[in-house]
Amino acid sequence: MFVDAHAHLDDEALSSREEEILAAAKEAGVGVIVNASSDLASSERSVALASRRKEVYAVIGVHPHEASAYSDETEKALFRLAENEKVVAFGEIGLDYHYDLSPRDVQKEVLEREILLADELSLPVVFHVREAYEDFNKIVERNLSHLKNGCLLHCYSGSAELAKYYSSRLDAFFSFGGVLTFAKHKDAVLAAIPNDRLLLETDCPYMTPVPFRGTKNEPKYIPIIAEKMAELKGLSLSEVEKMTTKNALAFYGIEL
Repeated sequence: MFVDAHAHLDDEALSSREEEILAAAKEAGVGVIVNASSDLASSERSVALASRRKEVYAVIGVHPHEASAYSDETEKALFRLAENEKVVAFGEIGLDYHYDLSPRDVQKEVLEREILLADELSLPVVFHVREAYEDFNKIVERNLSHLKNGCLLHCYSGSAELAKYYSSRLDAFFSFGGVLTFAKHKDAVLAAIPNDRLLLETDCPYMTPVPFRGTKNEPKYIPIIAEKMAELKGLSLSEVEKMTTKNALAFYGIEL
């Protein structure tokens, strides 16, 4: 069984095809899907989806793109949502300086607030970091005492050296998706990360792997990503399946 450790099934590009997508995932051997959120509305949708689908779990939080909309009311609502037993982490939160859809100062302020909230809820954190590692690392260092429940560097885009830094400073896991099938130098990054810290994800409907680039991504493509990870790590597909599933279930605290 595979685990898709980071998906967006509630995205409007996929939500109308819920039954079809989940059936295809099951046929491909994907038995657990963790649905991440981008704002309060998607957090509510994620919890609702996880509540009605046994194989789906929810991650709640506000993405840096939506940081400008974060408020005390948002925080209270997220706190209430976290009471649901299918909520397994807080995220995806972080910094994104590629698009700057929210001002950088606001992103940084909201990230620190969400780290504190996740700690209060005793939830692991799922981080999104894009072209912002310097500021992100400063925030991590200031908040080490509040990051004791584990963290996932989702769709990890950093260097091998940074991966070693996070491994030394944090209880860090790293997830990889379709980018493995078309990006360069990922073998060096994967080599720097212990096998017991690697997860698979689709980030669907985004980051579709080769040879399906140009179409909407789905959890059914996890085996393609696993095959590429196996090639880059010098492992068998079965070994990658077993280790990434074990790692994902451990990180999210999911008991089947």
